Amino acid sequence: MKVHTLFVCKSCSAVLDHEEADDRAEGNQLLLKLLETQKNNSAYSTLNIEPVGCLWSCVKKYSCAVSFVCTQKYTYHFVDLTQESITDLLQFSQLYQESQDGYVLPPKLPGTLRSHLLVRIPPTPEAIA
Repeated sequence: MKVHTLFVCKSCSAVLDHEEADDRAEGNQLLLKLLETQKNNSAYSTLNIEPVGCLWSCVKKYSCAVSFVCTQKYTYHFVDLTQESITDLLQFSQLYQESQDGYVLPPKLPGTLRSHLLVRIPPTPEAIA
C-alpha cells in the first residue's frame, strides 16, 4: 500500500518573519486544524500528515504552503492557504489517493485550490520504470 503524505510547512506566515515563526505562525495553525479535522473524520485517516520546518515558499512571499507527495505519483504544491482551505485539502487528498498516478484534472480540484496550486511535479523517471 502506498503512503500518501501531506507535508505542511509549520513556519509559513504572512505576518511573522521566518526567524520569528513559532506556534502562532499560520502554517502551524493550519497543521493543527488539519490534524484535528482528520482525527474527527475517519474518511481522512489514510492520509499521513507531517509537519516540516520550511518548504521555502516564503522566499517568494507565499504563505501557508503544503505538498502532497507519494512515490510514483505527481507531487502537488499549494500556497497561500488559510484555515478555510482545510476541507478542500482533505477532499483533494481523497482524489489524489484514488488516482493511479496522482494526476487530478484541474477542473476537479476542490474549492479554490486551483488558484492556490503553485506547481505540479511529475513522478521521477526512476519511479515510473
